[in-house]
Amino acid sequence: MKIVIGADLVSTAGNEKDFIEGNVEKLVGKELKEILDSAAFRIANLEVPLCREQQPLVKSGPCLIANPDTINGYKAMGIDLLALANNHTMDQSAQGFISTMKTLDDAGIPYVGGGMNQEEAAKPYIVELEGKKIGIYACAEHEYGWARDYGLGANGFDPLDSLDEIADLKSKVDYCIVLYHGGREHHRYPTPRLQRVCRKIVEKGADLVMCQHTHCVGAGEEYKGGTIVYGMGNFLFDYVRCEWWKTSILVTVDLSNNYKVEYIPIEQVDNCYIRVSKNKEILDGYYRRSEEIKDPKFVQEEFHKLAMEMQKNYYFGNVFKHIMTISAVSGPWRKPIENCIRCEVHREMILESLREETQEPIQIKMD
Repeated sequence: MKIVIGADLVSTAGNEKDFIEGNVEKLVGKELKEILDSAAFRIANLEVPLCREQQPLVKSGPCLIANPDTINGYKAMGIDLLALANNHTMDQSAQGFISTMKTLDDAGIPYVGGGMNQEEAAKPYIVELEGKKIGIYACAEHEYGWARDYGLGANGFDPLDSLDEIADLKSKVDYCIVLYHGGREHHRYPTPRLQRVCRKIVEKGADLVMCQHTHCVGAGEEYKGGTIVYGMGNFLFDYVRCEWWKTSILVTVDLSNNYKVEYIPIEQVDNCYIRVSKNKEILDGYYRRSEEIKDPKFVQEEFHKLAMEMQKNYYFGNVFKHIMTISAVSGPWRKPIENCIRCEVHREMILESLREETQEPIQIKMD
C-alpha cells in the first residue's frame, strides 16, 4: 500500500482535449496508470485556476487558466488530494480561485493549502490508511496569491505560525507530509535559506518534506529521521519547452514498509504527455546532487554562482530598472518590485548578488 506524490499538474493546450475526455492512459501511459491505480492515495499540486472567465491578477509572469471540464482528467488519474498552495492559484483573481474550489468540491476531490480565509488555507488534510493517520500540510513562499494578502487564496509559509501548525499536525497523526512550494526555479540545489527552513520543518515533526515549484529534478537528504526532497520537477505541465521540464520524479511512500520513501523517474513525450522513464540519469543525477549538498559550503557556493548569473536580470531587467521612477511606485511595475522584495527566494537572490564573493565566517579566538 503506497502513497504517490506528484508535483505540478496542469492541463495545457496540447493535452486539454485528453484531460476533458479523461483519457488517462494517453496522458500518462499504461505503466504509470497502473502505478496510480495501485496506490492507496494520490497527491499532486494543482498549479492552475479552473475557471471559464479570464480576470488575470496584476503580477509578473504568466497568468494561467484551464477549462473546469479538465477536472475529468484529474478524476481519471484517481487523484485523491490536490494542493492549492502555490504562486498560480490566484492567477485569475478571486473569481478564478472560487471557481477552482467549487469545481473540486463538485468533483469530490479534496484540496489542501488554500481557502476562503487564512484559517481555512492553513488547515491540514488528514486521511487514515492501513490503520494509520497521515497528515498533509501545504504552504507556499510569498510569490503572489496568499490568503493573508487577498483575504482568500494560498497558505503562505509563515515561520511564526506554520511551524507551530506543523508541530500540531504531527501530534495528531502517525506520519506527517509537508508540501512546500518554493525555491529557485531551474536550480537543482536548495538555496541556503530553503535548506534551513526544510530542516526546521523536519525538527517540528515532518517526516517528509516535498519542495515543489522549481520545475526540475533537484536533490534530497535524510535529516534527523525525516526525508527532504528539494525539487521534484513537474508531474504533467508542458508550459515551457526546455531541458529542465523534460524529466521529473514521483515520490512514493510505502505504508507497509515502515514508510519507506522511493522515487519513480518520469519524462515528457510529445511535449504534452508523460511516461515512466528508463533514463538512468534522472535518479543518478538526483543521488549525485544529494551527496553534493551534504557539504554546506557547496550549497552556498552554488547559490552564489546562480545569484551572480542572475544579477543582470534583477538589476537591469524589467523590474529594478524602474525602481526609481514614479511609475514604479504607482504604476504597473509596483507589483513586480514588491514581489522581488517580499518573495523569500527573490529576496535571498538579491541579497546574495550584492555580495562580491562568498564569505567565510569570521573566526574569533578568545584567550
